[in-house]
Amino acid sequence: MEYRKLGNTELELSTITYGAFAIGGNMWGGNEKKDSIDSIHASIDHGVTTIDTAPFYGFGLSEEMIGEALKSKDRSKVQLLTKFGLVWDGSNQGKGEFFFNAEDNGKKIPVYKYASKSNIIKEVEESLKRLQTDYIDLLQIHWPDSTTPIQETMEALETLIQQGKIRAAGVSNYSADQIKEAQKTIQLASNQVPFSMLNQAIQTDLVPLTIQENIGIIAYSPMERGLLTGKYFTHSKLKDNDHRNGYFGQFDLQKVKTLVEELSSLANTKHISISQLVLRWTTLQKGITIVLAGARNAEQAISNAKTLDFDLSVSELDFINQAISKLK
Repeated sequence: MEYRKLGNTELELSTITYGAFAIGGNMWGGNEKKDSIDSIHASIDHGVTTIDTAPFYGFGLSEEMIGEALKSKDRSKVQLLTKFGLVWDGSNQGKGEFFFNAEDNGKKIPVYKYASKSNIIKEVEESLKRLQTDYIDLLQIHWPDSTTPIQETMEALETLIQQGKIRAAGVSNYSADQIKEAQKTIQLASNQVPFSMLNQAIQTDLVPLTIQENIGIIAYSPMERGLLTGKYFTHSKLKDNDHRNGYFGQFDLQKVKTLVEELSSLANTKHISISQLVLRWTTLQKGITIVLAGARNAEQAISNAKTLDFDLSVSELDFINQAISKLK
């Protein structure tokens, strides 16, 4: 495993970071608690020290399982990254920006983006309780909230740093302009954004800005939620309540299948999985600090952790980039 410094902070994070969205179950066709906790333990045992989660993942379940899993581990050697700003329990009393209707056990639950100071303070206390800890290493706004001034949100994060409840403040899904506005109030540690072989839009404006401002980039969905594993082109089938049934439709699946087939030829010669090849390529891209990789069982977690066990040569990177270029 490799470890990288996040922005201007003292945080040293594992380049492959455990992404805990899927273990929450909602939008992913459910979860198996034992498998989820085993995947966390396996990640840590194989060098992954950083875990990224959010209250919305499983409506608190993801954070709760992480808290339970870490009871047998040394908290000081694990970096917990979580978020705030998605409200589903009605506590926002109609305030904030409507996001979408989530589904839980067949029920539609309205989710709002809400990043007021009072809500941030409330959410942090709830997250600390679920995670069974007294501090969060990196707290991030989950999605921009157009109804709350960015200054108010950032002032709340600064207060939490001063109180010792969080070590650093980050954002997620922020545009370049939103980062510039936030930087007027606080020095951001990071921006968590989507980045993959199929989606490199951040290279245009976000990456140059974050490099200039010494802000880390946390890349999420590097595997495009499993599409780049190739398994959904063969025997694997998604459950009806899995959001990926619609998500995959945004891509030209025939071109993606061709890409996966080309990547498979290289992966086979290196005796690695396609997933490991894709993740390793992602860690080597300009501006990327850490890469989130989800795992729903110990086997997947160990595979992700071993991504840093090999390198890609210049010629291999050229081969991969040429294959990606055919998507256009």
